[in-house]
Amino acid sequence: MSGMLVTPRPRALPSRSSAQLVTPDYITETSQEAVPEPSTEGEIHLEREIDCGEEVMSCRFNPSGSLLAVGLITGTIKVYSMPDGTWVHTLKDDQSIGQRLPVTALRFHPSRPCAKGDLLLATYAGGQVKFWHLSTQSCVRTLTEDRQTLAAAFSPSGGHFLTAGSSDEIFVYDAETMTCENVCQASPSLSVMDGHRSRIFGLTFHPLSEEDFISGGWDDTVQFWDIRQKHSLRRISGPHVCGDALDIDPDTQEILIGSWRKEENLQVWDAQTGQKIKTVPDDYRGPSRVYSCRWLGAGHMVAAGSDINLCRIIDRHSLLTRGSLVDLPGGVYSLDVSPSGPSVAPLLAVTSSHSVFLLRPTGSAFS
Repeated sequence: MSGMLVTPRPRALPSRSSAQLVTPDYITETSQEAVPEPSTEGEIHLEREIDCGEEVMSCRFNPSGSLLAVGLITGTIKVYSMPDGTWVHTLKDDQSIGQRLPVTALRFHPSRPCAKGDLLLATYAGGQVKFWHLSTQSCVRTLTEDRQTLAAAFSPSGGHFLTAGSSDEIFVYDAETMTCENVCQASPSLSVMDGHRSRIFGLTFHPLSEEDFISGGWDDTVQFWDIRQKHSLRRISGPHVCGDALDIDPDTQEILIGSWRKEENLQVWDAQTGQKIKTVPDDYRGPSRVYSCRWLGAGHMVAAGSDINLCRIIDRHSLLTRGSLVDLPGGVYSLDVSPSGPSVAPLLAVTSSHSVFLLRPTGSAFS
């Protein structure tokens, strides 16, 4: 785990409530400061907390938003019905049970016909890439990579998928045959920066393209690729991506990038010019290293991470925090946003320690 995650150990945050202050009459030699419970502030509502029984490493809604898949540190995937949070499926086989290594990424096939049931792509720290058929709880395909596989992405049609991880290579697979069609990586010459030189944690396709995608990792670059090319087409330098922290807005062509660092940890870049548009200020509580972020509708963004273990909804224009989930028991390794209709706010899934927190934006954070 030390090679995959870089978050500090969870620590209790000091309470902000005067009601939790301890008076001298109650102090004993063995007393400890009470650990505050997770709570919301501002325009966000906590609908429920799901205790998954083990530390949660990844999560993903299915295309309809009716299910949430949760990947655990021991290699098991639990699937919950939304929005009531009922546990409906468990996905594991002899290989995942035997290795007991974290589920690092989850991606549902984006365009599989409903009649065939949901198909889930899962990657594992042991290098396994598995396709799970949810309704039968069966693994229908498996391949093994010679590395820690840490990230995955489907093309918008689901025709191709990508994997990346502890090497500097990105594998491009045909989703039907699971054959590797291309390996995207940097040129052999160290004087050319046309690919990654370290671990890769972030992958996402452009939502309007079957060929174009971006990636980010520990080498402080975000690379722009075409699945048909060996090397990256261009790059931006600066972001330190350590999780699922790349998201492209198809309408504005803006990229939201989260960095696992104290300064400039959430930024907006132009996908076409590669220029930085803005840096989002820290929350008033202080800096939080970002593991995961998403655009939230046309007017907001959501980001979460560690140090200050919180998730916050941020107004895209004023850059003010509209709502937040605070006092979490550990760092947030993963979050996802469900599909939503025009009159229904999306559901947010935020992971921390053994739990998944289901939240809905309210008020102006939803409009």
